[in-house]
Amino acid sequence: MVLVAIGVDAYADQFRDGLIRTNMRDPVSWGFYIGNFAFLVGVAAAAVVLVIPAYLYDWKPIKEIALIGELLAIAAIIMCVLFVTVDVGNPLRVWHMLPFIGTPNFPRSLLAWDVVVLSAYLTLNLVISTHILFKSYRNQHYNKRFAVPLILFSIPAAVGIHTVTAFLFAGLPARSYWNAAILAPRFLTSAFCSGPAIILVLLQILRRTTRLKVTNAALFKIAELMAYAMFINLFLFGAEIFRDYYSSTREIIHYQFLFGGGPYGGSPIAIYAWFALACSLGAFLLFLIPRTRTNLITLNIGAVMIYAGVYIEKGVALVVPGFAPSTLGEIYQYAPSSTELRVSMGIFGIGAILFTLMVKVATKFLFSNPALQGHHDDGGHDAPGAVA
Repeated sequence: MVLVAIGVDAYADQFRDGLIRTNMRDPVSWGFYIGNFAFLVGVAAAAVVLVIPAYLYDWKPIKEIALIGELLAIAAIIMCVLFVTVDVGNPLRVWHMLPFIGTPNFPRSLLAWDVVVLSAYLTLNLVISTHILFKSYRNQHYNKRFAVPLILFSIPAAVGIHTVTAFLFAGLPARSYWNAAILAPRFLTSAFCSGPAIILVLLQILRRTTRLKVTNAALFKIAELMAYAMFINLFLFGAEIFRDYYSSTREIIHYQFLFGGGPYGGSPIAIYAWFALACSLGAFLLFLIPRTRTNLITLNIGAVMIYAGVYIEKGVALVVPGFAPSTLGEIYQYAPSSTELRVSMGIFGIGAILFTLMVKVATKFLFSNPALQGHHDDGGHDAPGAVA
């Protein structure tokens, strides 16, 4: 609540004075808000890491906890919407995106596509979670014929939200740093690292504070899936680095600014970029080696490292170098203002409160009737404890 109060106070100043309260200017028109938006879209899509082994492969240890991923996706999408709202400056302008009332320019506008896929994914997760929890509240098993097709449809929907978000960046030909076909695959692989990292930590907290049964086997399987995703993400990043540095293409200027090489030896974001790369490499090694992957201490260290690495990669390392230099050759040294930081703290506070309330309701309903706990009932329906 303290974070929310800080954020509301900061946003009141921004709403009154405008985006001059931020450090965004014409040379850098996207900043900390859009970086957080891109990161949280990946967190929302990470529910797929639980849904695929749970429902495509019917792996019961994860099937019993997959609902947590759906609830996290709901909170993450709401935070995404809030970050876009504060980045617009005046939230009253949102009516331009509404069909019939405004001019969303669908289907030509990628922004309109992003609104559509995020709204659809949010609705999908809300319907699934509400149906399962409502049936649990009434001490009934959820309707498998209704819920499972929606759950399976959420897999391509999750891929879609992050793909469209990547296309928002990649579809800008004037920004050569983003204008690459490889950006969408990198968005997806990094999402399947950062989101599960949060889920790993949350599941351990929940099994200590609630009656939610989380086995170590489920945690270790999630970490194994993260290792595969991290390898692909690092490989794609290395492929981009090789192309630009070996060929000395004009795009190399963005990576020089990012890592502090060439004429940008004093780049203010270089230390963050190197730190993010070190975190990603370190976490990959921890999750790759079975002994460290199956040790809860090193598992949690790796989860924190990959969260930090991808958060910086999607925030500072993605947005800022795309504007350096600008289309006019200018270098604007952007850093988020105190207003941007406080507003972001408030939005993360809202997301944390929403997720906490949803988990409290979910655990109360799912475990209020011991007779309903288990994997399957005689009628072939999954018990409410085994959901996604």
